[in-house]
Amino acid sequence: MRARYCPGMVPAFTHVALHVRDLAACTAFYRDFCGLKVVHERGGAAGESGTHVVWLAQPGRERDFIFVLLPDGPGREQGDLDFSHLGFAVESRAAVDAVAEKAREAGCLIWEPRDEPYPVGYYCGVRDPDGNAVEFSYGQPLGPGEEDLAPEA
Repeated sequence: MRARYCPGMVPAFTHVALHVRDLAACTAFYRDFCGLKVVHERGGAAGESGTHVVWLAQPGRERDFIFVLLPDGPGREQGDLDFSHLGFAVESRAAVDAVAEKAREAGCLIWEPRDEPYPVGYYCGVRDPDGNAVEFSYGQPLGPGEEDLAPEA
């Protein structure tokens, strides 16, 4: 079945919300590993169960896309063959390697850096404190380096 929208309506993808077990740990992870910054907080005091909500965004893109973290989630037990993930593009292969090293030291590296055919590129995977996989890539068509890996026409 094909989705039909109201005439003239073009939906815009504005945010993703995750219900996480440890709001403070996840906020710190997405700040420290992904470079996101807190752009809005509301509800009860930080750490107060069930009421505190955090909005994060890339600096300079606060009006384009928001990453929302909600407290008291169930956590995620992601299986080895479940490749669901959040993806972040970085500026170089060296940046992928740096993220992997930081994650290795923190004990949260799940996919060593590797090359895959276009359009995947060079990437590594990290587990956030809630159990979600987070990919850091270089050379995908959606971020830096895509011109290095695009197939020739």
